[in-house]
Amino acid sequence: MQVEGFLARYPPFDALGPEELRRVAGSVQIGFFPAGTTILVQSGEPATSLYVIRTGAVEVLDEGRVVDLLLEGEIFGHPSLLSGLGPALSVRAHEDTLCYLVDRREAERLFGTPTGLAYLTAHLGRRTPRTAEASQAGRSGTALSPVGGLIRRPPVTCAAATPIRDAAELMARERVSSVLVLGGPAPGILTDRDLRSRVLAAGRSPSTPVGEVMSSPLVTVPAEDTVEEVLLAMLEHGIHHLPVTDGSGVVVGVVSDTDLLGLERTDAFAVRSAIERAPDRRALLTEARKLPVLVRGLVSADVDPVHVGRVVAITIDALTERLLELAIAELGDPPGPWAWLALGSQARGEQALATDQDHGLAFEPGELGPEETDRYFAALAARVTDGLEAAGIPRCRGGVMASNPSWRRTASGWVAELRRWMGGAGPEGRVFTSIALDYRRVGGPLDVERHLDAEIRRAPAVPGFVRRVARTAIDLRPPTGFLRDHVVEAFGTRAQTLDVKRGGIIPITNLGRAYAVAAGIAANGTLPRLRAAADAGLLQADLAVGLEEAFRLLWKVRLDHQASRAAADEPAGDLVDLSTLGPVARRSLKEAFRTIIRAQRALANELGLRPW
Repeated sequence: MQVEGFLARYPPFDALGPEELRRVAGSVQIGFFPAGTTILVQSGEPATSLYVIRTGAVEVLDEGRVVDLLLEGEIFGHPSLLSGLGPALSVRAHEDTLCYLVDRREAERLFGTPTGLAYLTAHLGRRTPRTAEASQAGRSGTALSPVGGLIRRPPVTCAAATPIRDAAELMARERVSSVLVLGGPAPGILTDRDLRSRVLAAGRSPSTPVGEVMSSPLVTVPAEDTVEEVLLAMLEHGIHHLPVTDGSGVVVGVVSDTDLLGLERTDAFAVRSAIERAPDRRALLTEARKLPVLVRGLVSADVDPVHVGRVVAITIDALTERLLELAIAELGDPPGPWAWLALGSQARGEQALATDQDHGLAFEPGELGPEETDRYFAALAARVTDGLEAAGIPRCRGGVMASNPSWRRTASGWVAELRRWMGGAGPEGRVFTSIALDYRRVGGPLDVERHLDAEIRRAPAVPGFVRRVARTAIDLRPPTGFLRDHVVEAFGTRAQTLDVKRGGIIPITNLGRAYAVAAGIAANGTLPRLRAAADAGLLQADLAVGLEEAFRLLWKVRLDHQASRAAADEPAGDLVDLSTLGPVARRSLKEAFRTIIRAQRALANELGLRPW
């Protein structure tokens, strides 16, 4: 009865009638496999039973590479058992594992039923993409390899005075989609897209010099950047060709987005392009609502989770810029210079599907005076905030939005407020350290960042400010680990879900911000901050590496959870059900928590603070 009751809880046995279930259970033998035991060998002897995991966990391996982890109630061995062929993958006990071994005849009878066939079809359909993805390790390896390794020829060049006709002929002859333009005041690049949009569509003469239609200044990437990083740079700048430079800054070649693997993530280019071209608000919101589908595709393609966060932020940047353009077209030209500032996670380029709005606006009074100028920008901010909300990005519950007068100031007002906050302005100071220290201009011509960066660089000299920021980084402790299906929090309380953002991502983000402030570094992203702190000798190199690994792991858990929620048409969030985390993930997360705690203690010791 114990075997029957267990099998009845899991597919495909849960669809069997009482008599059929009793017959299957009666055929079961018990197998015990100590941790590390190879149960099935890839291309080895065929399976002779259907394996059902009673307790423990097994790893599925493709040529020694772990591609899956199966837990209690899951089955394996059936493809080999039914086909009579050697197993397509190896199976190894991840920990001491007890299995129910179902007799071959009962297994064949089970999978011969409509329910069994449906399960088999669905199961193999789910497993195949994961196996295929693992077998394409070369593709993933390429995504992480230096882009310089993809350069096959020197760049094709022409002079700035070259007629467009001659440049086009050169591109056709050399079979390239771009040429570097040299000899003018500054180097540039001419692409086939430029020929279409700036020459043919604009009705320019074929004798027009290339220098008049090229793109300049030239955006380049170093040869050591990875392919994935270069794709992100293309997406961020909205371009499709990037010159690659060697260590001395000399261009050694040009890569295009189509050169770089043809990955699923190029869908991000299509979404951004559609957002930029949207003719009106309705079309814009239609395109913006494709973001969850885009993220699900990136997650399933196993894109670096930190890079996925950047893609989300870049896409929301494009949405914000287009909303600003549409609002200005409706309201008329701004009365003076202005800057729309992304704040918090958007400024850091670290956004997931469960995100809200954090932004501000800086402006110069102009001829209309402060009050009339602010009235215009209040209307502008209201339209953009409403548009972001309609696109699925909720308003900030704390009111950190440009539509709120507190986050819409003159440029000098921003600097004065920054100084006041740095001097210690009570509870507002905590909001400031968690949001407003992370800023980035998204739209507008006003270079307010230059003035704010100067204030950040002098932060180490402001009495008590570094310690206050460090205290924020130390106070929020991660969990200590897991006990069965509960998260054990720092003070002994237990919960059945893990808040992956508050429990791990925010503490690392706070640590990166604290070290950046301590070093006077005006950088935004968490990982660049940690690396800069290590380079400056403020953070131990091994701790910096450990924090980066922990950050990527936590982001992967977060995005996997949110992508699965979005696929089920459920609200994305940060509370992860522990039943969805296997033993490997739990152990990795526990090690990540330990690394965070080590870093918090190191920061506390360095500044003479009591950790907890």
